Amino acid sequence: MFITPEYLFCGAAAITPEFLQQKGITALVLDVDNTLTGHDSQQLPEAIRDWLDRMRTAGIQLAIASNNNEARVRPFAQSIGLDYVAMSCKPLTFGLARARKKFGVPRRQMAIVGDQLFTDRLAGALYGIPALVVQPMYEDFKKGIRFKRRLEKPFLARYFKKGGKLL
Repeated sequence: MFITPEYLFCGAAAITPEFLQQKGITALVLDVDNTLTGHDSQQLPEAIRDWLDRMRTAGIQLAIASNNNEARVRPFAQSIGLDYVAMSCKPLTFGLARARKKFGVPRRQMAIVGDQLFTDRLAGALYGIPALVVQPMYEDFKKGIRFKRRLEKPFLARYFKKGGKLL
């Protein structure tokens, strides 16, 4: 199913270089809000900063693909030294294609990391790359996202019913 997760992590910091190596993944496209930081925040939690450093040390290429606008994404991406694609319009795939072009890797070596099934997971499925879904970092305060979270529940239940584990 295009929306049921393939993998579900308790957070981005739970994704290890060893897991990526086992899957042949050398490049990650990262969502921002509730994946790397809170909604509308420019602050990077220390655990995520350490995780980004581990990924870089392991040779994993990193870039941001966010549905947010340039004014939101650019300062955040620059502050952590990452290339970015703003207004990526996930689940459409052209933002992922732009990120892959920057990486210079085949799709089989790339994955997306994000917290939403109807944007990040679906974009990965439509583009033919793994989606490493993470639990949201914080409670959602935007009504539209809270509504989507309710719609995600049956797909998360299906993941666990099929034997999926929280990694």
